[in-house]
Amino acid sequence: MKSMLALLCTAQFMVVLDVTIVAIALPQVRGDLGFTTAGLAWVVTAYTLSFGCLLIVAGRAGDLFGHRRLFAAGLTVFGVASLICGVAWSPAVLVGARVIQGVGAAIVAPTALALLNSAFPAGPQRRHALSWWTASAAGGGACGWLLGGVLTESLGWRSVFLVNVPVALVAALATRLLTETHRNTQGSLDLPGAATLTFALAALLYGSWGFAAAVVALAWFVRIERRAATPMLPLSALRDRKLSVPVLVAAVLTATTTPVMFIAVLYQQQTLGAGALITGLATAPFNLAVIAGAALGPRPGPRAAMVGGLVAVAAGALGQLRTGSYVTTMLPAFAVMGVGLGVASVASTGLGTEGSAPDQRGLASGLLNAAAQLGTVLGLAALVPLAADDSLAGYHAVFKWAGAAAAAGALLPLLTLRRRGQAVTGPGISGGRRGTR
Repeated sequence: MKSMLALLCTAQFMVVLDVTIVAIALPQVRGDLGFTTAGLAWVVTAYTLSFGCLLIVAGRAGDLFGHRRLFAAGLTVFGVASLICGVAWSPAVLVGARVIQGVGAAIVAPTALALLNSAFPAGPQRRHALSWWTASAAGGGACGWLLGGVLTESLGWRSVFLVNVPVALVAALATRLLTETHRNTQGSLDLPGAATLTFALAALLYGSWGFAAAVVALAWFVRIERRAATPMLPLSALRDRKLSVPVLVAAVLTATTTPVMFIAVLYQQQTLGAGALITGLATAPFNLAVIAGAALGPRPGPRAAMVGGLVAVAAGALGQLRTGSYVTTMLPAFAVMGVGLGVASVASTGLGTEGSAPDQRGLASGLLNAAAQLGTVLGLAALVPLAADDSLAGYHAVFKWAGAAAAAGALLPLLTLRRRGQAVTGPGISGGRRGTR
């Protein structure tokens, strides 16, 4: 079981690592391949778009075709695409390979979580495994800044992609250690629904201009799902508070923490004059605090953990309004916010997947992962423009609104979920069971 958990955590670490490890290498990439300033952003956007848009579809595909099989395929795709990124000879090749890399990541993340939930029984064992899985994601985010700086300065920008290749391919070979999960052999992949949902998420993730198109596409998606014999996303699943509330909490967590950390990075570099490597080291305590929070897990119960975690995120965001040195202001704010994020993430992931049927765990995992990606993009789009003038007042506006949003988000599980041991009614993702907290 330990080797299985290590494999799944390694995969999660790697796909999250690739979101941040590239950032510090971008100036070298532009100089070597001749990117324009606008085009350079696509090195990051291409990965996050394909990653975020395909999570739900990939999770559902894992339910139908086997999570272990899809997990191995995703790792292979990710490894091959990383190799192409590392030898890219033009901007078009690099961006295209990043899209494929994101596809591989979208397959890996939900199938890994589904395999974890199938391998570990509900209770302390699963909570322990989810804590490690969440900590691995946080560790990937933390190491991305630092490892990206070290590799770029010592071996060049291509090494930030090539480092994935042996890890991904060895992990793909090691999937034979895993046991295939229960498959839904009665259904088929709802291709019209998958295409419509993917387009809707792409429009939403790309920016504000796509909001209207996303709304229309989502309305059409609902129409398709109501008529589909085997819908990709059973609409009854979204009426189950045991799934819908954790999904919304996952979105609120990333929508509030990502903009705060983004602004904190800008503040350190543009106001304090810190270099990339120093900034990476300065933000690492946040990720270490996430790992510590994940280790604590939802011990008081998922409802209390989500409420407490979001309150801590709010406190950490508002704590950065204080004036003082890094040690007296940013460091304690990072610690409080990171612990809150770790505690609430484990709780939302655990609650969101525990009530799903074995042949629906990929779908639940995809929803939770997609919510986190959507929250990141929407949070950045909504809050970062408040700091467009790079002034201290603009930075403080981001911290205030992020703190207020996290505090408001804490009301969601507080008011809609019952305490542990009390019955909660509503149809489950598998079609109508009652659950308990």
